[in-house]
Amino acid sequence: MTIRSGTQIVSALTAAVLLIGCGRTNSSSGDGEKVRYHAISSKVKTMDPAQIGDVTSSGVASQIYDPLYQYHYLNRPYNIIPCAAAGMPKFSDDEMTVTVQLRNDMIFHDDECFPNGQGRAVEAEDFIYSWKRIADLKIVSGNWWVFDDHIVGLNEFRDYTGTVSKGEVDYDRPIEGLEALDRHTIQIKLTKPWPQITYLLAHLPTAAVPREAVDKYGDEFMNHPIGTGPYMLDKWHRGSSIILVRNPSYRDEKYPSEGELGDGQRGLLVDAGKKLPLVDRIEIKIVEEDQPYWLLFMKGKIDRAGIPKDNFDKAVTPGRELTPELAKKGITLQIYDDPTTFWYGFNMEDPVVGTNLPLRQAMNAALDRREYIELFLNGRGQPARGFLPPLFKEYNPDIDSPYTVHDIEKARNLVQEAERVHGGPLPAITISFGSNDTTARQAGQYLQRAMEKAGIRLEPDYMDWPTLQQKVRTKSVQMYGMGWMADYPDAGNFMTIFHGPNTAPGPNGFNYQNDQFDALFKKVVVMPDTPQRTEIYQKMEQIVVADLPFILTFHREAFVLSYPWLNNYKPHVFGYGLMKYQNIDIEMRQQKIRR
Repeated sequence: MTIRSGTQIVSALTAAVLLIGCGRTNSSSGDGEKVRYHAISSKVKTMDPAQIGDVTSSGVASQIYDPLYQYHYLNRPYNIIPCAAAGMPKFSDDEMTVTVQLRNDMIFHDDECFPNGQGRAVEAEDFIYSWKRIADLKIVSGNWWVFDDHIVGLNEFRDYTGTVSKGEVDYDRPIEGLEALDRHTIQIKLTKPWPQITYLLAHLPTAAVPREAVDKYGDEFMNHPIGTGPYMLDKWHRGSSIILVRNPSYRDEKYPSEGELGDGQRGLLVDAGKKLPLVDRIEIKIVEEDQPYWLLFMKGKIDRAGIPKDNFDKAVTPGRELTPELAKKGITLQIYDDPTTFWYGFNMEDPVVGTNLPLRQAMNAALDRREYIELFLNGRGQPARGFLPPLFKEYNPDIDSPYTVHDIEKARNLVQEAERVHGGPLPAITISFGSNDTTARQAGQYLQRAMEKAGIRLEPDYMDWPTLQQKVRTKSVQMYGMGWMADYPDAGNFMTIFHGPNTAPGPNGFNYQNDQFDALFKKVVVMPDTPQRTEIYQKMEQIVVADLPFILTFHREAFVLSYPWLNNYKPHVFGYGLMKYQNIDIEMRQQKIRR
């Protein structure tokens, strides 16, 4: 999904496991029950798809909800396949009308919001209702950018919701561009060509939710997710744990029988043809501090983990291989790039930082990105000069970005110019972190020292991740640490977060506005994938980099450790809703733990 990364910059080291299952000794399950124990490094904010905008929340909720489409688990390059849909979307000759046929075996989870507590069949109207919720101004969804100006009549419906009170929105109000032709057929009429529509219909916020659940739980629906996915919410103790259990009514989906070359030799096809999901229960622990997390892994109580910076040398040799100590445990190491970019963002509506380009230039020049990556990531990344990550074909390694190269003298000179723009000495600038752990505080202190060398005072402000998200959505921060993980394999996903109409509470948390950028955005979103489109994307990136609504930091390289009892794991950079494919060898885990 298009999200702000729940793995804010100081938590990037362990972020790779937010979407990956983790296990521990099976001490509380019944005989033969396969239990997965997952670990996340920050609190889940919401499980309402309309509201989800971060990696942590989507990583959990994607096990509960099914969008129309999904990514094939094993194939590379990544390709879209049906999920709740019965087949791929059908386009009219002019590509302005899209028809989607639903599966006829989709059933909502059992819940007391339904008669007799039994979940009912999913219909086309459920998806239309769910998309209207995203358009509803009263919902204040950060995902409106998905549909904005794409579907005939939906923007007008959004305007209408602003004329009535909360709770009085008529969700039966017809929209020309969204029609249920029958119980299992959705027809979408577009305002213009939309080449990325299939990607967005694989995006978690577009999943269907039942109207009955929203009506029953109201604002508390965010805590009572009712979907059609492989797992159901059993318990949620905020700040400590979440328990998901197998959905007994899950549709007839099988583990893939084919993948890319070599998957069979790697053991990734052993479960081919088996009904999903393969694990009975998932227990998710929230472990916000790095060292308790690492100790759990070293005791074999977490079967897959990222590597905290302070433990990197114990796990990886200077040659980037697994240390003998970990290799003896049967642990394996996987290294891969993922499509992420991290930064410290400026609120461009702030009267100090938003109106003072020389100040933003100075702060960029004051940061030594290579030193930062060595200190906080053990070298696991590369400096970001632009915001498009290397995995995209539009990535430009030669982007003209003179201020994202460390130059302290240049920074000091720019501070003098910034003071002239400000009209006097610069005040202290507050930077907000979505974590209060040791790494976050170390990063705050490092940035303070780096900026102090240039003559800039920085004051860190530490809070938990949901609080930071809320502050960004309400434009209540001056600077903040976040990042972006691509939701789909198209550079337009990154462009969305700089589009003027998408300012907070939308994905443009910078509140960045540039008329030239927005004009190009409107042009490029209707273009097919061509060299001309790539050229425009790169031009748009250059415009933003010239304005510097951020201090760019790095593109991440993921290092992930695995115990051998978690089967079917394959790195997947669009890795939502994937726990259904992975399996646990209970006997192996018990044998290894006893040794």
